[in-house]
Amino acid sequence: PVSSMNTDAVMALDLATGTPRWAVQHTPNDAWLVGCETNNPSENCPTDIGPDYDFGASPIMRMLDDGRTIVVSGQKSGEVFAQDVRDGKMIWKATLVERLARGEITFGGAADDQKAYFGTRSGAVWALDLKTGEKKWTTPVAPIPQRQSGQTAALTVIPGVVFSGGQDGVLRAFSSADGKQIWQFDTVRDFTTTNNVPAKGGAMGAPGPTVAGGMI
Repeated sequence: PVSSMNTDAVMALDLATGTPRWAVQHTPNDAWLVGCETNNPSENCPTDIGPDYDFGASPIMRMLDDGRTIVVSGQKSGEVFAQDVRDGKMIWKATLVERLARGEITFGGAADDQKAYFGTRSGAVWALDLKTGEKKWTTPVAPIPQRQSGQTAALTVIPGVVFSGGQDGVLRAFSSADGKQIWQFDTVRDFTTTNNVPAKGGAMGAPGPTVAGGMI
């Protein structure tokens, strides 16, 4: 069966009424279920299984210096789309991985007034020009040996610095200007806690780092 036109889509809803204003589908017929990619699928599996390229991350809305407001969405495929909030018209598209794959952008990026930043499961942090989608820099991230790789957690940006938590348990800070790594902190260690309960860090693959009061 053909899936809804609103699956794998970016939608705008009227704030007062909830009425859809526009919807743009980026991957049609993306029906996908865990366990269906086998030689003996169950009757619950779709006839034509999709690539699982849906949007798992919240979109980012930013105003450009020419007055336009855009919504930037990172897809699990590893593609990033920028659309005009007024009508959903595509402004640019950027492909961050050579071969599209599921789970490349899962939990979200970040943006300042010039660039949007995304981490990918294949192990890199990217900066894209908000106006054009041009790739301003890419920083490959080598994981700690014998640990998981990938930068799938949401990113956090403050003036001058982008933070990315890795699947290897390492928090890294990058220059937003050129992508050079500034520092890193390995959370896979024992921590002393205020209530004396033993604690240890580990893989970071969902929420982004929180910044408040000069601390992260």
